[in-house]
Amino acid sequence: MTQRERGKKIRQQILRDVKYHPNDIAQHISEIFQISRQATHKHLKKLVEEGWLESTGSTRSKIYKLGDRREHQVVIPLDKSISEHEVYDKEFSTILEGLPKNIEDIIFYGFTEMVNNAIDHSEGKVCAIHLNRGKNEIEISISDNGEGIFKRITRLKNLSDEKQAILELYKGKLTTDPENHSGQGIFFTSKMFDGFAIFSKGLTFHHNYERDLDYIMDTDSDSGYQGTSVYMEISTTSTRTDNEIFDQFSGTDEEDYAFNKTVIPVNMARINKENLVSRSQAKRLLARIENFKYVLFDFQNVDTIGQAFSDEIFRVYRKRHPDISISTRNTTDKVMRMIKRAES
Repeated sequence: MTQRERGKKIRQQILRDVKYHPNDIAQHISEIFQISRQATHKHLKKLVEEGWLESTGSTRSKIYKLGDRREHQVVIPLDKSISEHEVYDKEFSTILEGLPKNIEDIIFYGFTEMVNNAIDHSEGKVCAIHLNRGKNEIEISISDNGEGIFKRITRLKNLSDEKQAILELYKGKLTTDPENHSGQGIFFTSKMFDGFAIFSKGLTFHHNYERDLDYIMDTDSDSGYQGTSVYMEISTTSTRTDNEIFDQFSGTDEEDYAFNKTVIPVNMARINKENLVSRSQAKRLLARIENFKYVLFDFQNVDTIGQAFSDEIFRVYRKRHPDISISTRNTTDKVMRMIKRAES
């Protein structure tokens, strides 16, 4: 073991044990690694300077605790006996101590939902989880070596292609195991975090809360993830709450607060950036929206639409489903003229 590797191992041990040895961490580490107290204090000083530790008190009676900067990673077997809640409590709860309750609630929800998806659906062997806590934000990645989420949904739901699978995931209420899952996990998790992304075998789905931007991106399939990798990030100063997001897509008291609202980015109906002109493209957007009572079509980054596309949504479908409320936002003048033409 090189000197650099040994130093890294010592600092990792300090971060693991400081919670249990806040007053005597220097002596504790000195005994484990058979090094001098002076050498141990050099490591402690470096960790304090970098934000991994905080210290209070005088030189001889310093008390140490974890700082704002924290990091941990673990690889777990994807076994049905594994509980996502136990993984969170055992491996990551200490890393997240001291956060505002609203942030911790969001992280707990997203973490447990995404790990549970890997356990129940990926059919992989292992899952790698990495959490990095900085002073201003928290980043989480959860990666499995399974079939790949987009491929699996396309196969089990008999969809036309994997980009359609991404669109259906975004709408919400999509699950390949309806007896045990509601299909809400990815939908709500993607809305709670500042940044959310899924990478799987050449395709990437991104959602950004602040910019209200969603997009699908092709990547080099040879360098794509063998299974599925989910990335989540959130600012430590965010005031968002999980209940705030749930309420945005839930009905009234009379509707039992059901998950009955969705927002659909119209731009995601494009497969190869083509214009939105056909009824078949409209039907991609309309698939499964009968599961919702309120549907909002977001026309951001869509400059114009064709007559058949507009007619299928705003006349034909509305006539067949008068109980579903369909509304729009971010429409250009050209788009709105086509919608009004269909409505009239």
